[in-house]
Amino acid sequence: MTSVARSNRYNIAVFGRRNAGKSSLVNCIAGQAVSIVSDVAGTTTDTVWKNIELPGVGAAVIADTAGFDDAGELGSMRVDAARKVLARADVAILLLGEYDGNAALEKEWLVLINGQQLPVIVVAGKCDCEDSAERVAAWQTVLGCDVVPFSALTGEGCEVLLGRIVRCYEKDDNLDDITYSLAKPGDVVVLVMPQDASAPKGRIIQPQVQTLRNLLDKHCIPLCCALEELPRLLQSLVAPPQLVITDSQVFAQVEKLVPHGTALTSFSVLMARHKGDIDAFRSGAQALLALPPTARVLIAEACSHIPQNEDIGRVKLPRLLRGKLGEVLKIDVVGGNDFPDDLSAYDMVIHCGACMFNRRTVLSRVRQAKAQGVPITNYGIAIAALSGILDRVVI
Repeated sequence: MTSVARSNRYNIAVFGRRNAGKSSLVNCIAGQAVSIVSDVAGTTTDTVWKNIELPGVGAAVIADTAGFDDAGELGSMRVDAARKVLARADVAILLLGEYDGNAALEKEWLVLINGQQLPVIVVAGKCDCEDSAERVAAWQTVLGCDVVPFSALTGEGCEVLLGRIVRCYEKDDNLDDITYSLAKPGDVVVLVMPQDASAPKGRIIQPQVQTLRNLLDKHCIPLCCALEELPRLLQSLVAPPQLVITDSQVFAQVEKLVPHGTALTSFSVLMARHKGDIDAFRSGAQALLALPPTARVLIAEACSHIPQNEDIGRVKLPRLLRGKLGEVLKIDVVGGNDFPDDLSAYDMVIHCGACMFNRRTVLSRVRQAKAQGVPITNYGIAIAALSGILDRVVI
């Protein structure tokens, strides 16, 4: 239940008014008491996340959000927090309560959900009353969409809802094969993984773990080493490897050592394709090289952590940027969910590999940057461009 990171789980988010029955629905799907259930409106004040396993889906995480009709200053903050959950959800469940003739908020949230290009399942809760059929029909008419009747009390509609979630999952275009066509069964693949101050002690970082597992699943022959051991490893091989995957921060050093004819990429570039919009990132790299010295750049990290001496996002990448574009360049760094809504102050966004985010979150940020006319690229692609080896790297 806990062995799969949330960034690799299917994200299900439940939205609705206060006291619509969101917590009961979440508990029913999860098969356990995840959220506190109460007749008091506003019981759920912060988003509650729960890791679950769903038949037909596998590892998933479900979010119980605060009611989007919450009021007051704190209520407004809770609604804003619920709205931000949209950016990371893979599927949204819009839960409808009693129909009183006012569906303005439900219509507004349907627009928000559709704006995120997010599949949505509309559910009418508490359908264990005599007027349930009339209420469902009224919601279908006013919203113009199919509505699933549901009752946490009787279990009605639960199987239908789970079936809809599975169908949305099966249609999802997320890329499972991290190394896609770059590696095939039997290929020798070298993974260059520097073990410096920025590497977590006793652990291998998530993109490296995912890539290694992907290569093993494809029946490749992965060989791992630090930068210092790369020359010796290459010399020990009877034939050159088919592919070398490196940490982006040593791209330039590795490129000089990789034999001609061997494909070269980085973990971050693989993540750019796996979790983002590779075409947007590629064009963003070209825009990066054309920035004026007075530009302002936003560096966005998925994780929030205490910076190390040689932190890639806060030290190494800024050093590369200023070395290429000049010392006057303005650079801001944000971490975790602190991604600004307004990007108009920036000429460029450079996003990390996003191993701590799911694909929907990254694509949401790409859409946001595109909508505001701000180029966006990825750590690995930016480093390759700044190092003058982008043409050598397979993307």
